[in-house]
Amino acid sequence: MTGGVTDGAMFVRVGGVPHHVAVAGEGPVVVLSAGLGLGWFDWNPVVPLLTPYRTVVRFDRPGHGLSAPAGTPPTAAGEARRITGLLDALGLGDRPATVVGHSVAGFHAEAYARLHPGRTTGVVLVDSSVEERAVAPAAPALRTAAARAVGGTLGALGIPAAFGPPVRRLAVRLSRTGGGDPAPAELVRAVYGTTRVLRGALLENAHYTAVAAELLALRERRPLPPGAPVTVLAATAGGRRWTARQRDLALALDARFREIGPSGHLMMLDRPDAIARAVLEPGPPPPDGAAPAGIGGNGRGQDDRA
Repeated sequence: MTGGVTDGAMFVRVGGVPHHVAVAGEGPVVVLSAGLGLGWFDWNPVVPLLTPYRTVVRFDRPGHGLSAPAGTPPTAAGEARRITGLLDALGLGDRPATVVGHSVAGFHAEAYARLHPGRTTGVVLVDSSVEERAVAPAAPALRTAAARAVGGTLGALGIPAAFGPPVRRLAVRLSRTGGGDPAPAELVRAVYGTTRVLRGALLENAHYTAVAAELLALRERRPLPPGAPVTVLAATAGGRRWTARQRDLALALDARFREIGPSGHLMMLDRPDAIARAVLEPGPPPPDGAAPAGIGGNGRGQDDRA
């Protein structure tokens, strides 16, 4: 694909696994990757703020959203390769991308920038996971087996079908500063009523510390690409200690830091404007110097603190 990209969702195979991908807009490429257990549709409020100026790529990691189950456990390098593989499969591999990672996907976005500097134009970390002293746990194979066993057992008992959708609804409500889950009920049932998504979340959670430790090791030997701005966005609802850790992350990465409020952990639902602004600022200004629709000019930017 070159130039404009028609809005649409599709499946592309990366590493032998079918991945659900949604592409919309035109212009420089931005990749949106959501946190543990979330799906492509959780970025819906952000997409229309970006598509007039960017080609927006959203995808579901294996076992998430509509993607097929994971064949192997996640790693930082593997998630970075996943992004390059998706962009190559979409015909966008020749266009460097800004990568936006929310929560645990912040690890993946940073790993992508460190491992593929020539393909990176910027990084935005949205209330990213932070682990300052992670050590890779022993027996990763046992962790994988345990996660799959638990997922299989719960699936056989019918737990995902009965409790997956309401647990999703509750988790979203608790992760916002106001409002509930905007996702349509039938979509939530189709995604969160499956054993596949439960297993995907359990597998990622089982290897969370290992991925964090791998990223810390990457920081020692693979610098971030010069000229590719990094922005750290911290949600005010996390509290002072969380904000301090996010600020320290920004200092460690020589990144811009913004405290975004009012916002819970699901910033894409509470403050999509702040995420869009962070993506668009490093690039060329909008035509005629106008602010993108829905970004700025509404007084909400006064809540952002650097």
